[in-house]
Amino acid sequence: MQIKTEYVDITVADSPLRMYVAAPADEQQYPGILYYSDIFQLTAPMIRACNRLAGYGFVVAAPEIYHRIEPPGTVLSFEGEGRTRALEGPTKTPVAHFDEDCRAVLDYLKQHPRVAENKLGVGGFCIGGHLAFRAAMQPDVQATVCFYGTGIHHGKLGQDADAGSLQRAADIHGELLMVFGTIDPHVPEEGRATIAQALQQTAVKHTTLLYHADHTFMRDEGYRHDAEATDQAFGEMIRLFRRVLC
Repeated sequence: MQIKTEYVDITVADSPLRMYVAAPADEQQYPGILYYSDIFQLTAPMIRACNRLAGYGFVVAAPEIYHRIEPPGTVLSFEGEGRTRALEGPTKTPVAHFDEDCRAVLDYLKQHPRVAENKLGVGGFCIGGHLAFRAAMQPDVQATVCFYGTGIHHGKLGQDADAGSLQRAADIHGELLMVFGTIDPHVPEEGRATIAQALQQTAVKHTTLLYHADHTFMRDEGYRHDAEATDQAFGEMIRLFRRVLC
């Protein structure tokens, strides 16, 4: 499926928030997906991930998660100063700001002329996986995929030592897919067990998938990328979104 892409700016709390928006090129309506990046914002691998998802029949909006502290269009490099800024970004951002941005992007998608009514999903990578987990608590989100979400098991997110995300798991309204790498040091086995136990105590419909892969295994640059695991995990995301949203 051919797609069209653009950058769109909205304003949240008097701050410009830039999004990369990718959508099928025809004029039909499709489900809308809020798609969170990792700490490096809208890098080339993230843009490719957005384009790939849009090509399966989704309107994808990927926001710059540090729009309050970085100028619009900032892409942070994986090494050097960019990496330092990427790691410092969460420490300058309270969870309340992440939640506010989440609602703003979902409202943008709801008003988008190409997004079908009441068809919203969320996905995200790394810190974006944690943000996606929180976005799943929004009442109009029907399906969510969290790829190796960091901090969910111990609560750390942004400036908050414990955002209480896992304690609020019962607030998730739709279906949830959790994806982890078994050799990911940021979400170790005990962390995955904590998440699994908390979800089992709720009525949330959820699935957890494990791959013998490292952290950021879906980023198609760098030594940790695992192409086969990426394709399998991506396929599971598509199956969930199509089953629930289409």
